[in-house]
Amino acid sequence: MTKYLQSERIMGWLAKGFRTGNAHRLPVVLFAILTLGVYVFIEIAEEMAEGEIRRFDEMLFLSLRVAGDPSTPLGPPWFQETAVEITAIGGYPLIILTLAAVAGFFIVTRRYGAAAYAVLSVGSGALLSQTLKQYYGRPRPDLVDHLDTVHTLSFPSGHALVTTVAYLTIASLVIGFLDDRRARVYVLFVAVFVAFIVGFSRVYVGVHWPSDVAAGWALGAAWASLSWLILHVLHLRSRGRIKLESTS
Repeated sequence: MTKYLQSERIMGWLAKGFRTGNAHRLPVVLFAILTLGVYVFIEIAEEMAEGEIRRFDEMLFLSLRVAGDPSTPLGPPWFQETAVEITAIGGYPLIILTLAAVAGFFIVTRRYGAAAYAVLSVGSGALLSQTLKQYYGRPRPDLVDHLDTVHTLSFPSGHALVTTVAYLTIASLVIGFLDDRRARVYVLFVAVFVAFIVGFSRVYVGVHWPSDVAAGWALGAAWASLSWLILHVLHLRSRGRIKLESTS
């Protein structure tokens, strides 16, 4: 009984201080995204393991290079510099800094559950990324020189996966405090847009195959949805427990 009460307190603590959205529609949407994301990732992973996606990867990869000179990316020098700067948005230093700022805000405002949710969601997503890289062991593209320094394996794209998880997680927290539907859509759009441009930049700078990035996006969306779904369930249980206590 004591352990049960402790677990209930922990779940209430995690769900305290913010809203998660519509009690009926949100779980359906999140479960659909979770299912679709996992399905897309598995399909890409199987195609990659069998080598059947290599030709498609090369075609898309080289489409971002000057015809007849694959060593030169399309666009003027300033665009290449911009791509390198954009790809840094998905790097661990900036992700950690952003996460620390967001978690710090929630700690200062005594929304400890929201801070813990953000850290656990993004941290577990980063761990998942590194684990899958080691499991699949796909080498980086070797067709051109890289415009960015890399130290890990290629599949899935850690930048695409972790950026998707991080910014969708932050978006889910912000959305919980917004009543205006247009504002919610805008916040979600910004999160998706940031994940998209970071993933695109990874292919442009030559450090990832397109399938690496697509798999990262798919699994990142699925992982963020799973985290949000778990939080939503905890929130509903906590709210139900509070109502039960108030009527007893």
